[in-house]
Amino acid sequence: MPLSDLDDEDYPAYTTGRAAELLGVRQAFLRSLDAAEVLVPHRSEGGHRRYSRRQLGVAQRYRALFDDGHQLASAALIVRLQDDLAAANAEVDALRARLSTT
Repeated sequence: MPLSDLDDEDYPAYTTGRAAELLGVRQAFLRSLDAAEVLVPHRSEGGHRRYSRRQLGVAQRYRALFDDGHQLASAALIVRLQDDLAAANAEVDALRARLSTT
């Protein structure tokens, strides 16, 4: 694998087993997120799940929400709203930067 792939946060480098090990969860946890279509991993040519570092971060966020007592539906809503808010804040920051240069 080229070094640039290792630097790419979206490169699907981790098998389900390795991802579960890194996150401290069971493989079934990752499969359940896939089945619910809230975290859909890449697939190898043989159909095996492969996770990127970015996806591991998302899975970690779900794990934390589950640990706090949230069910899947509420955790999915929270993650989506957090992501929407982060995107909106980034857009506001970009607009402010454009305004300050004019």
